[in-house]
Amino acid sequence: MKILILCSTFPYPPTKGRKELRTFHLLEYLNTHHQVTLITRRDRTISDAEVEALEEQVEELVIFDLDLNSEPGGLIDKAKRLGTFVRQKTPPDVLDSYCPEMAEWIAQAVKEGRFDVLACEDNSDEIYIDRVWHKQLGVVLNLHYSEYAKYKQQLATGNSENELKDQINLGLRKRYEQNYLEKFGSIITVTSKDKSIIKELEPESEVTVIPNGVDLSKFSRRITNQGGQRIVFVGNMDRAMNIDAARFLALEVFPAICDRYPEAVLELVGAKPTPEILELDDLPGIVVTGKVKNVLEYLHWATVCVIPIRQGYGLRNRTLEAMASGVPVVGSDRALAEFKVDGSTVSLRAMRANTLEEYIYAIGRLFSEAKLREKLSQNARSLVEAEYTWDKIGQKYERVLLDSVIA
Repeated sequence: MKILILCSTFPYPPTKGRKELRTFHLLEYLNTHHQVTLITRRDRTISDAEVEALEEQVEELVIFDLDLNSEPGGLIDKAKRLGTFVRQKTPPDVLDSYCPEMAEWIAQAVKEGRFDVLACEDNSDEIYIDRVWHKQLGVVLNLHYSEYAKYKQQLATGNSENELKDQINLGLRKRYEQNYLEKFGSIITVTSKDKSIIKELEPESEVTVIPNGVDLSKFSRRITNQGGQRIVFVGNMDRAMNIDAARFLALEVFPAICDRYPEAVLELVGAKPTPEILELDDLPGIVVTGKVKNVLEYLHWATVCVIPIRQGYGLRNRTLEAMASGVPVVGSDRALAEFKVDGSTVSLRAMRANTLEEYIYAIGRLFSEAKLREKLSQNARSLVEAEYTWDKIGQKYERVLLDSVIA
């Protein structure tokens, strides 16, 4: 099968972000079975070495320069951009990044029938897709996340920083996504929640849920059943949801744990800690590491990994990585969303907690019960091996692409 992948976000290195991670590993899998052409954009921050590394993952790499436009600063500029969104139904950032040369290359390739299937890894690349192409070849959208769903969730949970602004964006994004979803014969979402959103916007769409995976070669299961009283939380420490989770863990959960376990230690591991995170380093028993060379070492040495996410939604890569590493996980409903970790018909793979009392109970049990730690370690790792390796995720993605090909 000859596959054309569109991804304006340069998908390398895979550690750079969620989109880079997912796209890179899917490319890596597909290229071992098919002829893959990737068309992407490059800004001045992308090195030649990174380009060479990405070239090894595809048969053909086509790159167009990405000019970084300055953000509008004044109210008049913002009002003009909003007006453009209202009139044209397309967000200003999508219009600003449009590349005529890239559009011409894609249109010519489709006209010549060079590919069996075209897949968008950047939903903003929908601007390059003609509405009639799905009659000629498979046209697939790998929707990493829905902006409409984000605004809807923020408003529903009261996490909106500017409710009026989010209400406006909600309506505009709904109209925009409804408009472009019609271009695709098949749509892939990362979570079942996003699938329900897409079916709401485009009821006739063919939607398949394919989650993210984890690289087991980089997240090996630890050898020892680590005792002690060491808690770890991992995440990029400039993201609002992680800041909220880290402060809740450090200021509410951890003091209650220390009352019972005075020797307990909490490590907040992640790059770009904000001042709100850095100030936690001054508290007794708490260490803010900043960026580290190897997250796996911190997971392996921890007694328990606590993931108290209270904002946002979606499948958590950090949850997957922790389960793969063999550290017992205590997580909120949001942290464990999409994972089958408990229930009457499921082996216990993580402990669920949403209230302060539930966190104290779960962490205390894991501190004191070696057999429970080992049970969670084995069961979580088995789940990841069975359902969340990138090979298994790649196979599911490949199936959607194959099914979309026009006979």
